[in-house]
Amino acid sequence: MENYQRTISFEFFPPKNAPAAARLAHTSATLAELNPEFFSVTFGAGGSTRDNTLECVSDINAATGVEVAPHLSCIGSTEDNIRELLEIYQSKGVKRIVALRGDIPSGMRDAGQLNYANELVEFIRKTTGDYFHIEVAAYPEFHPQAKSAQDDLINFKRKVDAGADSALTQYFFNADAYFRFLDDCSAANINIPVVPGIMPITNYIQLARFSDACGAEIPRWIRRRLEGFGDDMESLRDFGTDVVTELCATLLEGDAPGLHFYTMNQATATLAIWRQLQA
Repeated sequence: MENYQRTISFEFFPPKNAPAAARLAHTSATLAELNPEFFSVTFGAGGSTRDNTLECVSDINAATGVEVAPHLSCIGSTEDNIRELLEIYQSKGVKRIVALRGDIPSGMRDAGQLNYANELVEFIRKTTGDYFHIEVAAYPEFHPQAKSAQDDLINFKRKVDAGADSALTQYFFNADAYFRFLDDCSAANINIPVVPGIMPITNYIQLARFSDACGAEIPRWIRRRLEGFGDDMESLRDFGTDVVTELCATLLEGDAPGLHFYTMNQATATLAIWRQLQA
């Protein structure tokens, strides 16, 4: 990776109990040794993990010294709620935010005062100026709720025009989708860095469920190979490491500005990809 001079970052989610917190502490300490640009911590639907996200950000930063970027979603939140959180993060020295619309929890009737990520980005800029480096989401294979590829690009441009500094993509396994997305961004005068999101492959059933929910395509040849491993998890993980490492190498060789790993709070698979990239 050093040969490419690119950034690397890792995403975690807030642990639900003490054993999970201990595992995350070990994972973050292990991945901190790779000198990442930052860690990010997710924010539950409708702000359901607000306090856990805040605690997780503080704990990881204190333990590792790595910059930690909390996710912040606007669905289900008021401007006062968001302003309060921004003030807390400023007081703790947090300098980077991942600004998202967020998912609407089942049964929620009031989506809040801000309904879209571009409105959240605009509010953060209006409230805090240039204090925060703002990351937003991008979708090389298009947001599952987008009416069309063009509408999705327009929505992305709204976030950029509102003040986003850079973007992290949904994960994908087709490098061509990412490079074509960059071409579309360039044609639309979108010039911020767009860092590809990387999902290590460790469990086919889990991956298929996530991908069906978020609209990420698993190419048929990968699906069939993963299905064929059955309960042979070691072979599945070895195959997954090879596939994702090749994807990462292709992205970096094509001048991707870095890699953002969706770790699922585990270090092993990400480390395997990292070591294979180094080799």
